[in-house]
Amino acid sequence: MEFTHRRVTGLLALCGALLLFVAQVQAQPEADEPVPVQNAPAAAQPQPEDDLPTGNVIPTNPSEAVAALNWWGIPFGIATIICLWFSTERLVVLRKARVIPKPFVERFLHHLREGTIEPEEAIELCEENGSPVARIFAHGVRKWGKPSVEVEQAIIDGGERQVSELRKHLRVLNGVATVSPLIGLLGTVWGMIEAFNGIASSAAMGSPEKLAAGIALALLTTAAGLMIAIPSLIIYMYLSGRVDRLVMDMDRLAQEVVYSISAEALHERPRPGKSKAS
Repeated sequence: MEFTHRRVTGLLALCGALLLFVAQVQAQPEADEPVPVQNAPAAAQPQPEDDLPTGNVIPTNPSEAVAALNWWGIPFGIATIICLWFSTERLVVLRKARVIPKPFVERFLHHLREGTIEPEEAIELCEENGSPVARIFAHGVRKWGKPSVEVEQAIIDGGERQVSELRKHLRVLNGVATVSPLIGLLGTVWGMIEAFNGIASSAAMGSPEKLAAGIALALLTTAAGLMIAIPSLIIYMYLSGRVDRLVMDMDRLAQEVVYSISAEALHERPRPGKSKAS
């Protein structure tokens, strides 16, 4: 009887153990859900990845966005400084009052129409003024009394040099507007690669929140590139239009010089007595 009792007790214990094991298996979460680890030693707890973006690292203000860019902010900062520097420089240089000073132009053309100035005096006035339109006038005055074709060609040659000076550094702004989005795209691709690698190697593999945070941080570089490129392109187009308007005005004024000092104009118009230009 004692032996039979022991066999029944052992069988009941084995059945209880099997039932407990089945209950634990059924209570286990599915394979795609992370299993919480409780009462485990500190060394056994999964540590979060340092480079894995979490849901609360998506920047919500400019300072956080700049911090999230990390070292990618260096090229964007350089591009911003270049854009601001050359935009300000061109805005100052391309002022109409500097390129085509109205008092000088009106006085110079008046003397030419009235014939009250000599070639040497005209060249001296142009050199003293030193503005782009004055330099163009000087090229024409040096052909004083020549056929209109020669005078006009001299003005065209001088005008090309001045237009090149006016368009100086505009290509830099165009370069910033072109390169900044490309740097942003490179940063996006690089950031997405790092985000996917971080998720694939973490314990939270397949977490949509972490994937969304990583992609959001990667897209920051594209947003930063566009924020630099759009103003750069706008200022480039504005300054290019200003140069075109200045060139048209200088061409119109240069034609008046041709009509006043060419051989044909001097032959048709009798010149009054010489008088010193003031």
